[in-house]
Parts: sequence; structure tokens; C-alpha cells
Amino acid sequence: MDQRNAAHTHVRPDGPGTTVPVGVEDPAVATDREYLRRAIALATLSPLPDPNPRVGAVLVSPTGTVVGEGWHHGAGTPHAEVEALRAAGAAARGATAYVSLEPCNHTGRTGPCATALVEAGVARVVYAQPDPNPAAAGGATTLRAAGVEVLGGLLAEEAEEVNRIWTRAVRLGRPWVTWKVAATIDGHTAAADGSSQWITCPEARADVHHRRALCDAIVVGTGTALADDPRLTVRHADGTLAERQPLRVVVGDRQVPPDARLRSDEAETLFLPGGDPRRALAELDRVGVRHAWLEGGATLAAAFLREGLVDEVLVYQAPALLGSGLPLVGDLGVRTLADALKFTITDVGLVGTDVRITMAPATKEA
Repeated sequence: MDQRNAAHTHVRPDGPGTTVPVGVEDPAVATDREYLRRAIALATLSPLPDPNPRVGAVLVSPTGTVVGEGWHHGAGTPHAEVEALRAAGAAARGATAYVSLEPCNHTGRTGPCATALVEAGVARVVYAQPDPNPAAAGGATTLRAAGVEVLGGLLAEEAEEVNRIWTRAVRLGRPWVTWKVAATIDGHTAAADGSSQWITCPEARADVHHRRALCDAIVVGTGTALADDPRLTVRHADGTLAERQPLRVVVGDRQVPPDARLRSDEAETLFLPGGDPRRALAELDRVGVRHAWLEGGATLAAAFLREGLVDEVLVYQAPALLGSGLPLVGDLGVRTLADALKFTITDVGLVGTDVRITMAPATKEA
């Protein structure tokens, strides 16, 4: 039975002969939802970005008392279930664990959470999102084999939204790629003389820094690195550096000068020779990048687009005309309108004096 449709269940799980009217949610299921929503809320306290998913856990005694809570504090730290078990201590025995993501079943920097729950004597586990990661999935099977009652898939969509990018990256087997571009309404990212600072307004640039901070890596080509000498850092409104900086990534074979700002100690920089987007993403996946923020330039963006490796497009469009200058994107190999790359607009908003348009490739999940 699909537990997400449990509101239409006639027979209660606490005994035969006890019925619930059609269209009325079983009180036991309503209670599960309540505690599971608390676990999902705790998951939002986990750091973003992080190579690991954001997870929250709540332990509830047989009498309905919350005896432990926890959330994942970042790579290398105890998982949410372990945090909750430590908080509960001996009270974990016989309790129900509510977890936003299926308890993991593998040993990495920490041990498998499914085993920890079994050893603590937890009697029942209710989780929302099944783990899409083949390396960590299978926790539900381990729990059931140990005699633990398991209910999975309840509020799965709500839980998945907390880990939207992480989930999609795991399913793709590579980092999720957001292509960000700032352009005039006639599609130029710089004037004929190469000047580009600033096409967009201060509010739009602040929005970019906020979104950069949520990514694992900022990617540019050597053309952009040489032409713009960018910092590619996350900065506050007063220009000071944010405490956490995404990995800076430069793709291409041209040498970046020793005095380039990308070689500063403001943030770590990874230089990837060659221009193959798939190889670049494979290397980023290897170092734990889940969300890559592609900033340019036109040639590198075109290479990603030709390979179908752009999952989201974020356009900041300024109300200005240049008439000539650097194009928004390079050659895509399109020779006729029928072959144009199509996108679905998922959001449009005004940011200061500029328009921010969010799009997804029409053939991809929006």
C-alpha cells in the first residue's frame, strides 16, 4: 500500500476491527506526519551547501514523549540519527525514530545509521525520502531484517525539497549545473571594448552573491579568467568576504598569470586543463561537488549546453542596449530554428531594476 495515500485507509494499524471513515486521516498516520514534519524542519538546520544530504531525526517514546532530536552538522560529523540517539540515551529503546531521509546503510567517515538504530533498540522507524544514493541505500532492508517496523515514503516530496539539488545530483551521477549569466536585453554580456562592470544593478549582484553562497563550486573558462580577472568569491554588501567560500574552478588550457586574483588565498582554486565539460564534472563529482555554478564565458557555456549538461539557467537581464559586444553564448551548432535549444521558464522576478529569469531545459525535469 502506498503510505502517501494513507488518508484513505479503512483499517487502523493498531488492531483489526478498528475503522476510520473514508476521507478521514487515521490519527496514527496524522501523528506520524506531525513528528516527521518536525524531522524535516530539523533537516533545514543542516549546512548548505555540503556534499552530504541535510537530514533531521526525532525519537519519540511509546508514550508519545520526544526523547531525542538531531540533525546533520556537515561532512564528517555524526549523522542526524546518531545525534538523536545520543540525546535520548537509554530512552531510545522501544522508541520510534522519525527521519527525513532513509537511514544510511554504509560506512563512510561514520558508521551506518541503520545499524546504530538497531543497536539502540529502536522499535519503529518512519522515514520520508528514500535514499537515492546506491552507496548508502538499503537501510530500510537492514532495519526490517533486524525486526524493526519500518514505514517509508511518508511526506517524501516535502523531504526531497530540502535536498532538491543533492537529490538531483545523486540521480544524475554528476554535479547539478546552474548556468548564471548577466546580459543586456539584446543579449550582450560585455560591450565592444570588453567592459562589463557593471551590466546589472547592485541588487542583482547581491542576489548573485547570495546564490553563489549556496553552491559548492563556481566554474569559469580561461577566457573569462584572463579577460575579467574575476575574484569569484562570495562577498557581503560591504564588500567583505563571507566566511565560507565555494571552490573556484577554471577550465581550459591557457595559463592564468601568477598575479591573477583567482590565485589569491581568498578561496581555493582548482585548475582543470582541457575544455571537456564531462571530464570537468567528473572531477568535481570526485571532490564532492554537488552544485556547480557556471559563470562563463560564452565558449564554456556553449560547450556545456551542447553536451546537455546545463540543468538550470539563471538570467539577470538589465534594461540596457549595446547593439554590439560579446554574445551571451557561443556557437551551439544550431543552424535552423527547429533545432533551437528550448527552455521552460520556472520563475520570473524583478530584482532592483533588472529582471531575473529562471529556466530549465524543456526536455529535463523542471
